[in-house]
Amino acid sequence: MLTLPAGAAGSRIVGIGHHQPEKVLTNDDIARLVETNDEWIRSRTGIVTRHVAADDVTVADMATAAARHALADAGVAGEEVDLVIVATTTAVDRSPNTAGRVAYALRTGVQPGASTPEGEDEPDLRDVVGPGVIDVNTACSGFAYSLGLADQAVRAGSARTAVVVGSEKLTAVTDWSDRSTCILTADGAGAVVVQAADAPGVGPVVWGSEPEITPAVRIEAPAERFAQDGRAVFKWAITRAADRARRVVEASGLSLDDIEVLVAHQANLRIIEPLAKGLGLEDRIVVTDITESGNTSAASIPLGMSKWWHTGRIPAGAPALLFGFGGGFTWAGQVVMTPQR
Repeated sequence: MLTLPAGAAGSRIVGIGHHQPEKVLTNDDIARLVETNDEWIRSRTGIVTRHVAADDVTVADMATAAARHALADAGVAGEEVDLVIVATTTAVDRSPNTAGRVAYALRTGVQPGASTPEGEDEPDLRDVVGPGVIDVNTACSGFAYSLGLADQAVRAGSARTAVVVGSEKLTAVTDWSDRSTCILTADGAGAVVVQAADAPGVGPVVWGSEPEITPAVRIEAPAERFAQDGRAVFKWAITRAADRARRVVEASGLSLDDIEVLVAHQANLRIIEPLAKGLGLEDRIVVTDITESGNTSAASIPLGMSKWWHTGRIPAGAPALLFGFGGGFTWAGQVVMTPQR
């Protein structure tokens, strides 16, 4: 007879963090690359600025910075983490995976293979048991998928403290001559710390896919450049996204009247606003970080949530609906309680 570990009754988010590259690209900067202008981009996407990582900055670098910010927000030491999950569709390396690189950096302060900072001894990791490390690639819904896996791992007894990160370097896979996509993409990372709790603070993940539009959003060989059927994505978002999001809320045991915060994938302001209206949430707190951060795929939900959390625009202990959708074509979401301050 097999035995199962005694898992926690639930999990909760105890810290939130983010990281964005310093370089900012404006709409006027984009207009110097392709035939467009600030008014055209704003009217069709809502985007005003986006952040772009330097050539030598990796997905793992940004993920690590966001993870550290979240751990500091939670007051949790890196040594306490026993699971790291990173959602990304733009990582370059196959192995070590991004989560493994983040876990190593949280322990040592450097990425695997990098030199130890001057004046410090090489870390002795011979007797160290590191956390479980998982990469998830469902593109723009990846963070919601990853948070769901972390919650299930905690409730199953496989972890007690998890770091869940969304990190993307979309500008590295952008065709800067394609006006339909280069106006959207950006780089950044967001993270949360999830811990075991006596009562659920993360609702059940509800996830799915849309087979008929599987190729609508893609990064495929040999070009390996971001491409999408914008009309198909917009049509799905306007006609079906609200239905999928309602399923998420129903699974949580709450109603839409209970939701105080909506954090949807920051794909396009012209999608976020109709989604909020379709759910009857337009008068609640609707995160619209798309305007200053662009589309960061799997990073967009935790990035936007963290920025608004740390500027006080999201209250503590509030029911928040997280809902991601995109490449694959995938979608996923859950209702979470925001951390206590």
